[in-house]
Amino acid sequence: MKRKLGALEKVHADLSSLQYKIRRDPTSYKEDFVSQYSQYEAQREIFLQAPASATDAGIISFRDLIGFVSHVADCYPTLTARFPEDLIHILNLCHENLEPELREKIVGSLVLLRRKDILDSPRLLQTLFPLLISTHSKSLRALLYQKCLSDVRTSNSKTTNHRLNRTFQTVLYNLLTLDRTSAKGLWAVKITRELWKRQIWTDSKAVEIMKEASLADNEKVIGGGVRFFLGGDKEREELEDESSDEDAIDMGKLKHQIGINKKTKKKARQIENAVATVKRKERKKKQPHPLNFSAFHLLHDPQGFAEALFSKNLENSKSKLNLEHKLLVLQLITRLVGLHKLTIMSLYSYFIKYLTPRQPSVTTFLASLAQATHNLVPPDVLEPLVHKIANEFVSEAAAAEVASAGLNAIREICVRQPLAMNDTLLQDLVMYRKSKDKGVMMAAKGLLGLYREVGPEMLKKRDRGKDAAMGLRSGERKEQRFGEEAVGNIEGLELLEKWKQGERQKKLLIQKPLDEAEGGQDVLGDGDEEEQEEEEEDDDDAWEVDEDSDSDSGGWQDVSSDYDANDPGDNNKRPSKKTKHDDLVSEEDAEKIDEEDKENILQQEAESAEKISTLATTRILTPADLAKLQELRLAVTIDKALPASQRKRATAAHQATLNRHRDDPLTAAEIEGLASLSKKSTREERIAAAKEGKGDKDEVRKSTTARRKEQKREQGKSTTNREKARKKNFLMTLGKAKGKQKRSLIDRGKVLKAHREREKRGGKRGNKG
Repeated sequence: MKRKLGALEKVHADLSSLQYKIRRDPTSYKEDFVSQYSQYEAQREIFLQAPASATDAGIISFRDLIGFVSHVADCYPTLTARFPEDLIHILNLCHENLEPELREKIVGSLVLLRRKDILDSPRLLQTLFPLLISTHSKSLRALLYQKCLSDVRTSNSKTTNHRLNRTFQTVLYNLLTLDRTSAKGLWAVKITRELWKRQIWTDSKAVEIMKEASLADNEKVIGGGVRFFLGGDKEREELEDESSDEDAIDMGKLKHQIGINKKTKKKARQIENAVATVKRKERKKKQPHPLNFSAFHLLHDPQGFAEALFSKNLENSKSKLNLEHKLLVLQLITRLVGLHKLTIMSLYSYFIKYLTPRQPSVTTFLASLAQATHNLVPPDVLEPLVHKIANEFVSEAAAAEVASAGLNAIREICVRQPLAMNDTLLQDLVMYRKSKDKGVMMAAKGLLGLYREVGPEMLKKRDRGKDAAMGLRSGERKEQRFGEEAVGNIEGLELLEKWKQGERQKKLLIQKPLDEAEGGQDVLGDGDEEEQEEEEEDDDDAWEVDEDSDSDSGGWQDVSSDYDANDPGDNNKRPSKKTKHDDLVSEEDAEKIDEEDKENILQQEAESAEKISTLATTRILTPADLAKLQELRLAVTIDKALPASQRKRATAAHQATLNRHRDDPLTAAEIEGLASLSKKSTREERIAAAKEGKGDKDEVRKSTTARRKEQKREQGKSTTNREKARKKNFLMTLGKAKGKQKRSLIDRGKVLKAHREREKRGGKRGNKG
């Protein structure tokens, strides 16, 4: 046996050397290759006659020959034309009974032939994927799954291979639709989800595959499809963040180390690789960011999809899904309803029986109900649900955690549809702001703050607050109506217009002295000339209005001689005293003038409102304008009367609210957020919370110098000679200390004298002078 193994090892070494020689000079070693290829064909015939009774030596020899031929097949394409089909035939025929190493070698050889472009990618996937869904071998399934994914990724690495993607997506789609009860569809879910996460498949066809998976009859396939919609986009974003947050290469540190350490070829290669990596990352940064749409936005028929899911898995009493899978399906349906503003009336009546504190996972049901609410849901449908939550959760007999969760859920529903609340219930719920429990008190205050913004007329006068009361009085805040949509304009555009006018006035004030100094020459830019032309047009319009009014009065107007325009001296004269009759007339005229001024002011406000509303259609807003608009919105939203510290906190909180995308889901943790304040923590939990904020004692007690040293050490920088001397072993310093003690008085004088001279000339190197 040992002799046989030694001979096989010698053959393997001979094949490796022959492979190397053929790669260098194929024509010279063609006869050697033909002899080895004939041996491979003989071994194949012997193996196909009895695959189960093949000997170990024969299998090893056959495996080595397969590896040899697959590596040099591109050198002799005519001789090896049948080689890929032979391997595919062996794999399809005997994949269940093949020896594991031989089976792995055949799969690896097929992938190698694909990389050499001897075998095309569709043919490889048509071979491997049917084996993946039919084999019972766990190791073979893992190998085939990995090879299928790597082949699709390789084919789409440089440019998107649309033909291959369409072919493979059609195979996966048919796998799910032809047999909805089979568990084989799980492989279609796994492959699609992985390629979606890697941003290789980002089109609507991949979303349609997962849609069919969600409508399957197998529990595992349904769970995979639903989880894709609920978490697939988040996985893709996390993977993108991980790839962007890779450890950056510090070129300065690397060059510093190579300058100090010994120069070797290995270090030079490291520098080259580091430079190539940095350049590759810079190129990636300059590339345009791809438009990755969410899977929810790529659905063709969200209404039909949501209705099919609800009727098949939730409304159907014969559904075999457990509570966990039902909750996943419910979350998907409510996300679709809230995002696309769909209408499924029977969905809201489905929630009634689950809105009790004793229901398992009740916070998930509350979050799903809030997600399914939008401004087009009729208030009559939502009002019974809000009453049910208030009666079951919010009462004096309920626990504090239950009450805070109920109030928080009601607030999330009313954020999306404020008309779901009536006056009486709102006033009862707002009274809980005086509760002694912190969680309940904050939840009630949150509901009160919401209705101060969206419906202050539903609150009592004492609860409205200053801003809401003034808004109601001035007519700025009006009662909302069902189905009412806001006008499609840019919010806060008038703020940007006012800011631009202020900047214009500042420029004019700066340029006016320059104009006077240069003799009234026009130094204004093109933009200012246009603004002057607009102002001149406004002035012309005003003159036209005045002329019309004069023509209506008829006749000439008498001008007093006391105010002659041609007499410059009369400007300094004081007007003469008026009679009582003149005083009465002047008072009447003053009243008329006041009325006219009011009318003019109202007219000017209307004109300015029209001018502001057309700003976006007459000018192109630059990115700087949009950034300034966002800043002005924030400045108006935050109350300027707050102290500086509170203003910063309020600004940060408001910015976080704005940053929350409407695609983001509402989770059960957000419903339970304030309930944690109501829960009394144990002594151990309080100690752990106190330790969390303090951190490590050693880190806190470190001095600034110690922290700087640690930072230097992390950056790979060296220490000074004085710092190295401090760390020197004590026994190494004894000789120097003893030498100092044995010095005579004359020796000490010499040392001190040399020290003073060294200081005068600036050290040993004489830096001074």
